[in-house]
Amino acid sequence: MILVIRVIDAEYISEYKVLVKFNDGTQQIVDFEDFLKSNAHPQHNKFRNQEHFRKFKIEKGTLVWGQNWDLIFPVEQLHAGHIQF
Repeated sequence: MILVIRVIDAEYISEYKVLVKFNDGTQQIVDFEDFLKSNAHPQHNKFRNQEHFRKFKIEKGTLVWGQNWDLIFPVEQLHAGHIQF
C-alpha cells in the first residue's frame, strides 16, 4: 500500500519559518522567505507581511494561505524541507 504524504499539523516558528508535520511521522522546518522575497506576484505579495503570513491553514492535506488558496506549495517540496522556484 502506498502512503500519500499529507500535512497534518503546522506551527509558526519565526519570520517566514513554519514547522510542518506529516502523516508519515516526519517534520520539517520550511523557510519561505527566499520564495516570498524573490517572487513578486500580486496574489501573494501580501504574505510578505508576517501578520498575513502567520494566517496559514491546513486544508485537504496541504498548507495554504488565503481564502482561495492564494499561496500553496506542493506537499513534496514541504516534505523535502525546501521550496523550489
